[in-house]
Amino acid sequence: MTLHALLTASARRNPEAVAVHGPEGPVRYGALDALADRFAAALTARGVRPGDRVVLWSHKGVRTIALMQAALRTGAVYVPVTGSNPPARLARITASARPALVVADEEAARRPRPDGDDTPLVTFSELLAEAREGARVTPYDAGPDEPAYILYTSGSTGEPKGVCISHRNALAFVEWAVAELALGADDRLSQHAPFTFDLSVFDLYGAFAAGASVHLVPQEMAYAPAQLVRFLHEREITVWYSVPSALSLMIREGGLLEGEPPAALRACLFAGEPFAPHHVRELRAGWPKVRLLNWYGPTETNVCTSYEVTDADLERTGALPIGAACSGDEVLLDPPGAEEGEVVVSGPTVMLGYWGREPHRGLYRTGDLARRDADGQLSYVGRRDQMVKIRGHRIELGEIEAAVGSLDTVADVAVLVVGVGLEAELHAVVVPAPGERPSLLHVKRCCAERLPTYMIIDRLHLQEDLPRTANGKLDRPLMTTQIESGEL
Repeated sequence: MTLHALLTASARRNPEAVAVHGPEGPVRYGALDALADRFAAALTARGVRPGDRVVLWSHKGVRTIALMQAALRTGAVYVPVTGSNPPARLARITASARPALVVADEEAARRPRPDGDDTPLVTFSELLAEAREGARVTPYDAGPDEPAYILYTSGSTGEPKGVCISHRNALAFVEWAVAELALGADDRLSQHAPFTFDLSVFDLYGAFAAGASVHLVPQEMAYAPAQLVRFLHEREITVWYSVPSALSLMIREGGLLEGEPPAALRACLFAGEPFAPHHVRELRAGWPKVRLLNWYGPTETNVCTSYEVTDADLERTGALPIGAACSGDEVLLDPPGAEEGEVVVSGPTVMLGYWGREPHRGLYRTGDLARRDADGQLSYVGRRDQMVKIRGHRIELGEIEAAVGSLDTVADVAVLVVGVGLEAELHAVVVPAPGERPSLLHVKRCCAERLPTYMIIDRLHLQEDLPRTANGKLDRPLMTTQIESGEL
């Protein structure tokens, strides 16, 4: 089985079923399959061959999805780049991926590209015009360990790193997720994350595997809480998947838990960052019949652990566990036998490697720290690279965030270290819960009840929201810069 075979099989089973509902409206499986073939014929005519990379510089849309499928059908490797990404970032990615072709939507194509970036670029419309309607291709018979797509993430050096994922890597997760959620043709999946983010893999390929429909959340709506809540209800979404910050925003400002629960919703999935404990409790109490699952895994492994929220979690004051291994993976802590250790993953979802570098072999070290409880469930502690020393003490910032985030007066929080040496201080940037205004003294008291003295915060900054990256994760470097410059 290959990723592109999922769409083909569903199109054969039920060509009239809705596959994707995007800005263009609903598109049926038969039409999407035909569009993918037409794009594949155009790529082949352009000289794209198995193993070539094709960059997709565009916003979400049916054509983008069809072109992903087209690239796979030719044996090429697709590389999504969000259309809002600046040309300079595109140039860095093309310098790494060395694609045969960049396909851009009309808006992106009008943006001037840096000197020296001479990769051939064509718009979706231009490429589509190069193949006749009804054109068909024989899909490339990819091996399970051949690359399917590359997701570029921010590297520690400032240069993007291309995480190379094979058909086997992606399918191990997708097949597990489809079975875990019992996805069927009647399901309607949301698609909140950008295509550059690994959360989108479940939305698209889970839907195609089940013959379900996937509903694209427009980029401009991604963090518009009231619109997201309307989208959830009006599209009759049955399975929602997003980063926790989107759900927190929907709860705080979108009225997500006001009135009756969404009638069609049966599962709500979240991943990518910790979820504020009080918001988890509110969701569980407000949606007792909706399955809530906390999924964990870096881009390099996709989802490798899963935890399902239960009624017992209504009494939990700390962060949710990230759960136990899934997707056929084995998840260990290093050093073995320690109370706390680095999360290490082996199994079918572990990436092929970073594009342009040596293939990855063996265990993948996530850089995340976790603890395992008596039931075998893992709890996320934080990042190794967020581990700091203040006044001689080793401190994990995630533990402080969990303590501050347990307050009912706090909707969201990020803890940062500002300064060095004896001048280093712990700063908490807090989004207050509606109608609340926590004080520094109040937060210090909470920390004192749960943490050693040296982990109590020194400064408090109240903000309407926390800055985030394009993938919706906390932008810690920006917050640190803002504090140092006096903007916060």
